[in-house]
Amino acid sequence: MTIRLLVVDDDPLVRAGLSLMLGGSDSLEIVGEGTDGSEVPGLVDRLAPDVVLMDIRMPRVDGLTATERLRARPGAPEVIVLTTFHADEQVLRALRAGAAGFVLKDTPPAEIFAAVHRVAAGDPVLSPAVTRQLMRHVTDRPETPPRRPAAAERLAGLSAREREVALAVGQGASNAEIATRLYMSVPTVKTHVSRLLARLGLNNRVQIALLVHDAGLLDETPDGTTGE
Repeated sequence: MTIRLLVVDDDPLVRAGLSLMLGGSDSLEIVGEGTDGSEVPGLVDRLAPDVVLMDIRMPRVDGLTATERLRARPGAPEVIVLTTFHADEQVLRALRAGAAGFVLKDTPPAEIFAAVHRVAAGDPVLSPAVTRQLMRHVTDRPETPPRRPAAAERLAGLSAREREVALAVGQGASNAEIATRLYMSVPTVKTHVSRLLARLGLNNRVQIALLVHDAGLLDETPDGTTGE
């Protein structure tokens, strides 16, 4: 199946470069281009892309706001945000809003191509381990409000098994690794992850990892106590 890709960036050179790099494959079709986040809803309705490659910094409606609005819609396409910084607070906010990951603008074409295919297949672009590094860079700042009580409350209603799966996702484990660790089949792990997304109102595994980190579960020692 050909992946339908929408590119949104206010820089015409970036759009042209991405179209040139990504448009020559039988498995990927660039169905349209946008110059601002304000154009995204109309373009998505008209072109029905599977994935949106979205710049963060745009003049009228930035990619962050556009991502939040788009991912709040039912049946929304996946979003990969484009950025020039790997540790940008706006990137973290985009991930919290439901973006499946981010790529740097100087990423080699083959890696961007692979990222689009991964997201279209339902996998995050970045591992939870990278997400945690990004979060620590941002959340270590003293002005960042604490998120732990609210996150812990959201996870409090999980069963013991669901909590184990959520923790493993937050630690960066793949479905196969979780299956081995928790003595499950891979399809059972996938079912648990799907249920976690539904119960927690999340869009993807990256958001599970963010929530687990915010709740402080990654600070816990093997016996279940915190290491603080």
